[in-house]
Amino acid sequence: MVDTTIRTVGVIAYDETRVAEIHTKIAGWVERVSVDFVGKQVRRGQPLFTIYSPDLVATQREYLLALKADRQLSGSALAETREGARSLLTATRERLRLWDVSDAQVEELARTGEPRRTLTVYSPFTGIVLERNTFPGTYVTPETAAFKIADLSTLWVIGQVFEYELGMIRI
Repeated sequence: MVDTTIRTVGVIAYDETRVAEIHTKIAGWVERVSVDFVGKQVRRGQPLFTIYSPDLVATQREYLLALKADRQLSGSALAETREGARSLLTATRERLRLWDVSDAQVEELARTGEPRRTLTVYSPFTGIVLERNTFPGTYVTPETAAFKIADLSTLWVIGQVFEYELGMIRI
């Protein structure tokens, strides 16, 4: 057996299956950015930025009104009245959930009775910030990729070899 050394050029790339683009599900203005530069390491659950959305504030107020109506009408003799109040409460809670408002935040809203002005967006996993498109005062929409985060615990090395050298390469 003869040992052969092959010298080649390669590029290091991140695993594309371990990348997340962070989008908001509501439109609004970015108030505070906690992760302020590309290359910064973030942990799962770490706050990335806060967003103010008039729609979010209005829905929180609707939720509080629905909660009050549900409490007042829960003793109603009419089943339709009780069910209507309950379905309105469920619908507004579901809308908040679809906008990534956590159950803990909804419970805090019910406990305090005060709508939160902003929503905090958290990192979905541990990784490194590859792109940052969010700055204080920026108006973002659901189409806006606010951040791009990659888990760099696994990297790819993409090398270039000549076809005749393929038979000499082993993993």
